[in-house]
Order: sequence, then structure tokens, then C-alpha cells
Amino acid sequence: MNSPLPRSTPEAQGISSSSILNFVNAVEKQVHDLHSFMLLRHGAVAAEGWWSPYGPDYRHMLFSLSKSFTSSAIGLLVAEGRLSINDPVISFFPDDLPAEVSENLAALRVRQLLAMSTGHGDDTMSAMHEREDGNWVRAFLELPVAHKPGTHFLYNTGATYMLSAIVQKVSGAMLLDYLKPRLLEPLGIENATWEVSPQGIHTGGYGLNITTEDIAKFGQLYLNKGLWQGKRILSEAWIEEASARQTSNGGSPESDWEQGYGYQFWRCRHEAFRGDGAFGQYCIVMPQQDAVLAITGGLDDMQVPLNIVWEHLLPAMKADVLPEAPQAQAELERKLASLTLPPPSGPSASPLAAGISGRSYTIDANEQGVESIGLHFEENCCRVTTITPVGEVPVIGGYGVWHEGTTTLPTGIDSRYAASGVWTAEDTFTLTTRFYETPFVQTSAFHFADHQVKVDMELNVAFGPRTFTLTGHSS
Repeated sequence: MNSPLPRSTPEAQGISSSSILNFVNAVEKQVHDLHSFMLLRHGAVAAEGWWSPYGPDYRHMLFSLSKSFTSSAIGLLVAEGRLSINDPVISFFPDDLPAEVSENLAALRVRQLLAMSTGHGDDTMSAMHEREDGNWVRAFLELPVAHKPGTHFLYNTGATYMLSAIVQKVSGAMLLDYLKPRLLEPLGIENATWEVSPQGIHTGGYGLNITTEDIAKFGQLYLNKGLWQGKRILSEAWIEEASARQTSNGGSPESDWEQGYGYQFWRCRHEAFRGDGAFGQYCIVMPQQDAVLAITGGLDDMQVPLNIVWEHLLPAMKADVLPEAPQAQAELERKLASLTLPPPSGPSASPLAAGISGRSYTIDANEQGVESIGLHFEENCCRVTTITPVGEVPVIGGYGVWHEGTTTLPTGIDSRYAASGVWTAEDTFTLTTRFYETPFVQTSAFHFADHQVKVDMELNVAFGPRTFTLTGHSS
């Protein structure tokens, strides 16, 4: 059963409302695409906000923040006496070992999977994805281990997959199923989903989807050293180990990626630690301030939000309760209630629209698998229909307002979206689509000339290319 966190005024938790407002204003000025945040102090929510069309009830794609949950499953197995972090990794997978087990592979322990010190020279995940038979475990075990385990930090998502595989081997349950009664349900985390590998194993290092408040609860559990509402969920010893520096990963005092690495947690400046995921997913735990900050987003530079946290929030957290400040609180509440990522602005009509509406454009051969595109300009919206090998996929965009719907673009599975389109030139209609349970925003500029169309597409963030172009013609 879902149990929401208690709410409080900032001042009751020793933070001025004006300081939080300064934080939000700095985020909007410097980051532009934060989706949500929730700030906890002394176990209560002091402030929270979602930039529309993102909202509190929507799960968000966590990417590598998933790793910290996988680590917690290992901690639970250790507490149950079913596993030691000093167990050899090869002991769990006798049927998947290479013909020759190297000395370094034989030396690899669960501890080094946790601490990203497996000894590999490159992240193993790419080779695992490329494995034709889908056996990611065997792919991992067959890769050369270049360094002695425990001596070399390398951020290695494949290592976290192996942790997920070990959880499944030892417990007989998939990672998410194992975590539900032991971690998720006690915290009131409902409807979590997790991607599954071709082997039927949760991906571990990414793929978990939960809400912002769920992230905050998880951080609070770690801040509480494993206690939740008086009940022991994780051992205090595990929390201490997981959040401590287990591996050195650099020496820059200005980088929150060079303060050391724990068991699937990053150490931060200011004696904080965090789980984080690509493009702006954070669970920041600040023990000295008795605070937790959960953030979701869709951004490139993940250091910037942390800089803003250290500049604006950290010094604002006082030891004592502050006097209530009704005017500042009201100003903050107005700001938080009005947070929005506005739709694009521009004309809702063009002289070309009537002639284009209803046409179908056959798209030239492309890596995206798009066969044809049709646009229908209606009174209050534009319907863009994409034909792919799996069928017809419509997306509807409002004119200068967000239209919300569900589509199978771009992943092939149902995704919620908010879309809005405007004419950015007399011959160009531009559609912005926010997939608001993910970090991704796609901007598609349709350029029309005679019976030709060129579609310039751009993603706000991506692991690979962010731009591509489609061309086509109508008969």
C-alpha cells in the first residue's frame, strides 16, 4: 500500500523558503530541462515540484540510478546469509564459463562487481548486447579481464547485470520480484517496472522506472541507515559499506564523479553520496544535513544541477527551526504550482497547410525503419501518422499547447507523450514531442517543397547520434 511521505513547510525543517526559490530559479536559468525535484529534511518533504507536462504520478526512466536498487538486493541477500560479497563470481555460473578461466576471472568477487573494480578494460555491456544467442552472462564471463580485480575503477554496467543474475540464481526470483516484499512494498513503492534481458533476467544496471517520490523514499531509507518507520529493511553495516568510498576514481576536488565509488553509489563532495542515472536522474543523500534530494530530468551536463544544490541548498539548511515566513512561503508555493516547460510558440496556420493536409509521403530507405509519414492539419491539432514495419503510429500535437497521448514511438512499447506543433516558417511545421516518463524530447521539423518533404529530427539527449534526417515524396 502506498504511504506518502509527510509534508512540511521549509522553515519547520530549518530551510528558508526564499533559499529554495533561489534554487528553483537557478535551475530554470542554468539547466532548462529538469523534470522534477523533491527535497526532504528530517524525513519530511520541505519542497517539491514538477515542470508540466511531467507530474508526480508518472514513473520516470532511471537509467543507472537503477544500479543502487540492484546493490540493495545484494545487501538483503547478505543479511539473509545466502550470499557473501567475497564469493567468486564464477561459482554462480558453472554452466556459462569459458573453456579456459583466466586467473583474473577466477579472482573476481561479488565485491568487485559492486565497486566497479572488475578489472575489465572496457564496459562489458556493448559486447553483452551484441551476443547473438542473448546469453549476456556468458558474454561477460568470456571477455578478457585485463587487470587484477580490485585494482582498477571502470564504470561497468555489465557488472551490475551480473549482480542481477546472481540475485536470480541465489533467490530463485527475478530481481524486481525479490525486491518487492523486502524493499519496495515496505517503502510504499508501487507499480515499478524493470527491463528484462533476452535471458529473462532484469537488466540491473538500468531499466527501472519509478516516481520521484519513490526515489526520495529510497534515499531516506539510506539516510536512516536502513530503518523505515521503525522497521529494519537493510542492515546498518550494509548502508555504511555501500555508501563509503570502496574504489578511488579520480582526484579533482571540483568533480562529483571523482570523489570515490561505493557499492553502486557515487561519493559526492560535502560528504554526501548519491545514486544517479544518465541525463539527470539523481538520489542525493546528505547525511550531515539530514537531507535527501530526488531529481529527474533530461539534460546533458549532470554536474550543473549538483553545483546548484551545493551553492543554494546546502548552506540554507540550518540546525534549528526557522520562524515561519508566510509571504516567502506563498511566493514559493506559487512558483512550484506554476512550473512548466512551455510548448513551442508560433503561428498555428500556414497557407501551405490545406494543400499538405491528408497527403502521405513515402520515405526513402532509412535506419529508423520509417516507411511513410502523413500529416493531417485539423482545427485544434495536427495528427502525424508514421508507418513502420509494425504498423501505423499516430502522434497528435496541439497548436501552441501540449496534447497528451500514448504512442509506441520511439521504443516500440507504449509511451506517454505530450506534443505541440507550430509553423516555424511558412514551409516548415515543427513538432515537439516530450516522452514524459523518460528524459527524451524529440523535435521534428517538416520542410515542404512541391511534393517533397524533408524531416530534420533531433533528440535533446542520447547515447548515440542525436540528429537524423528523413526525405520523401508524395505521389
